[in-house]
Amino acid sequence: MMTERQRKFREQYKADISPLYNGLLHIAVIYGVGAAALYYGFGKLQHATWEWVLVLPVFLAGNFVEWAMHKYVMHRRIDVFALRAIYERHTRQHHQYFTDEEPTIDTTREFRIVFFPWRVLATLGVGGGALGYLASVLLNSNAGWIVFMTMVAQYLVYETFHYCCHVHENWLVRNMPFVNTIRRHHTAHHNMGIMMKYNMNLTFPIADWFMDTSDLRRGLVGHLFNGYSEKHVKEELKPIIRKFRHDHSRVTLDGPELTDDERSVMAA
Repeated sequence: MMTERQRKFREQYKADISPLYNGLLHIAVIYGVGAAALYYGFGKLQHATWEWVLVLPVFLAGNFVEWAMHKYVMHRRIDVFALRAIYERHTRQHHQYFTDEEPTIDTTREFRIVFFPWRVLATLGVGGGALGYLASVLLNSNAGWIVFMTMVAQYLVYETFHYCCHVHENWLVRNMPFVNTIRRHHTAHHNMGIMMKYNMNLTFPIADWFMDTSDLRRGLVGHLFNGYSEKHVKEELKPIIRKFRHDHSRVTLDGPELTDDERSVMAA
């Protein structure tokens, strides 16, 4: 059930979206450019063999970068123009628009609050190109292209998984492995009480498991294949989750105002 606070924020946010914004164009550019980059990269490979092993360390590093960006940039206000803008868009907008009780969208115009702006794709292209070039210098050109393509693919997975977290319930998102896990994981992250610390991964909850910032208490395999189960939610978090699920009286644009007892639980 949507609170009055969330309803008013949504109405104002949608009213402020430019009439020129087109949600389908937004994602067409993201996936079109991403697919073109992958196609171009594959075309540059020359009988790659062992270089494919690089996918795993790049993927794991990307998983931890995803976690760190979410925790230390998206949820921490840093007074530097670009970083501050990321915080404003995420904590002060995305987390006001969605809660664990109402995390879904209804129209393509709402893609504006789900998908990253195009400049993130451009930044990733520059960063991926730089790291790919470094790998090509240190190893060979195949290694460089595989590093670049892994980063592009990981970004596309990020956007796809995040979209799956904010669509209405359907057979696919409920039953597809990994997608159902991250859907529950991210919905829990949108609880106003725990949003500033828990469930920072948006693809696979590997870094959350390793850094103990998951709301679950179980092993890595259990985290990856948890699906919708709430059996392993940490007992100490349950009172905070219940409190903030419907009561937003202590919620601000910058997160929850916790009691001393709640802060001690969150700091543990």
